[in-house]
Amino acid sequence: MLQHGVARGTARRAVRYAGPYRGRLTLLITVVVLDALLAASVPLLFGLIVNAIIAKNHGQIVGLAIGLAAVAVVDQLFGVTSVFLSARIGQGITFDLRSAVYQHIQELPLAFFTRTPTGALMSRLDNDVAGAQQAFTDLTSVVVSNGLILVVSLAVMFVLSWQFALLTLVALPVGGLIVRFVRTRVAGLSWANLQALSNMSTHMSERFNVGGALLVTLFGRRHEEARKFDRLSGGVRDVQVKMAVYARSFSAILLVVSGLVTALIFGWGGVLAANGTIKAGTVVALATYLGRIYGPLISLGGLPVDVVNALVSFERLFEVLDVPVGLSERPGAIDIPPGPATVLVDDVDFAYPGPEGNSIPSLENNSEGEPRTESETTVLTDVSFDIAPGQLVALLGHTGAGKTTISYLIRRLYDVTSGSVSINGVDVRDATARSLQNCIGMVTQDVHLFHDTIRANLLYARPDASDEDLRRVLGEAQLLSTVDQLPDGLDTLVGDRGFRLSGGEKQRLALARMMLGTPSVVVLDEATASLDTATEQAVQRALEAALAGRTSLVIAHRLSTIRRANLILVLDHGSIVERGTHDELLALDGFYAKLCAGSFLDPRESADLVTR
Repeated sequence: MLQHGVARGTARRAVRYAGPYRGRLTLLITVVVLDALLAASVPLLFGLIVNAIIAKNHGQIVGLAIGLAAVAVVDQLFGVTSVFLSARIGQGITFDLRSAVYQHIQELPLAFFTRTPTGALMSRLDNDVAGAQQAFTDLTSVVVSNGLILVVSLAVMFVLSWQFALLTLVALPVGGLIVRFVRTRVAGLSWANLQALSNMSTHMSERFNVGGALLVTLFGRRHEEARKFDRLSGGVRDVQVKMAVYARSFSAILLVVSGLVTALIFGWGGVLAANGTIKAGTVVALATYLGRIYGPLISLGGLPVDVVNALVSFERLFEVLDVPVGLSERPGAIDIPPGPATVLVDDVDFAYPGPEGNSIPSLENNSEGEPRTESETTVLTDVSFDIAPGQLVALLGHTGAGKTTISYLIRRLYDVTSGSVSINGVDVRDATARSLQNCIGMVTQDVHLFHDTIRANLLYARPDASDEDLRRVLGEAQLLSTVDQLPDGLDTLVGDRGFRLSGGEKQRLALARMMLGTPSVVVLDEATASLDTATEQAVQRALEAALAGRTSLVIAHRLSTIRRANLILVLDHGSIVERGTHDELLALDGFYAKLCAGSFLDPRESADLVTR
């Protein structure tokens, strides 16, 4: 099992999150101090009542009993107040932590998400945030309350009988040795526990979405999946059993020591009381204070365990917060000039980044924490082309040729390794994020829709759009009649990842969403080969509306799109090997013609393509 320590500086960094709550923390500590002082008076009242009973002082008995009742009422009021303050502080810190981590995740590079399981990332926002906030609420109360009770109880015991107080102190080093033993083992267990929970969460998130559930059903893997989940859940069980055993063994040893000392106090003190050397009430008070000492001692003894657990949670959150942000806007960034757009890709080389700065080994389920050794992967070499305003450029090539990568670079989802990509004379690296977003509309082959209504998925592109705007783009996308036939119309839920819609409907909805933003440049992956003829025709009409009058770059799969292209770029192994119009490339009888003859395009069209 991995033994994982806590990095230096984690505690100081964690304390910063308590800054906005200093006032409430001060008030919480004040309430806890008052409550601890009040609780420390109870054993003394017990002893006084016993002495009053022996002395048959009825008035004193009644008065002390009333005082004891008042202490109980006030103690509960303090308790409720401290719980309220603790909850407000804890949930406030939880909110701040989740918000900080979530916002940072939104700014991480795309390369990070290609390496990170969703469930593992969600676990950081759930289990680790909950563990971290405990440091400022429960632990604060434990330290202040129990520490004060321990000190006050010992002080009162010295006043009542310094001999018995010294006897109590003799046993304290036993607790110190146990704490030292437990602390050396708890950090690794805590990290292993959180990692096991993360692994289980990842497994569930991948199987509980509709795509994962369908895959399990199609391949009949339900029993295997159940067994795999049992293994992951068993890992959580085994680690938590070890943690529970360590915690219980620690308290058990201290309770045995406490019991032995209590027996000695009653035995020795009882004899002294019978001889008249000490009052019986004092013996009762001393024994009760002893219980008040070892109770806090057990709580404080477990404090290293709780502190390490909280710090491990903070460290796992800081791992995420320390991942460098993605392609942030440069200082002095400028807007891309509006209007018809010219796209220039100039001598571009590109290699996908390696794991350095884009990966967290523990999030990738690499429990050993070993450094990644994979190198950057070169994808594009010496790629140059330009698209004039209103022109359509089609990209063709085998899988892995670099077509999608070019589309990513134009939208600046990645930065080029060398060379440049510019729009209307502005390098995309120097453009403001807002102008780049407004200028470029992009539809990927893997259309993603949120589990929400059609209306909400469209408004994601332009939140202020009216229903008239939505209906207009749905009409242009050849989807309006379909939406109007749905019982809830625009308010129809599309399901997880749009699974309630057909493939063609999802693509047309994505096109409508893109068109709602009125971009001047369109980048899209024309994925229509798997659609039936009627649906494909509807999508083609939607594509015509999407591309009309716009500067367009299309990863083309259909003859109709290729024929309309002003320029066809044929890629092979990251380089442009041929360029020209459809007729020009066929006349060359080169790579393009071989692609067509090899049924690279839809089989229904390739034969017709070769004959022209």
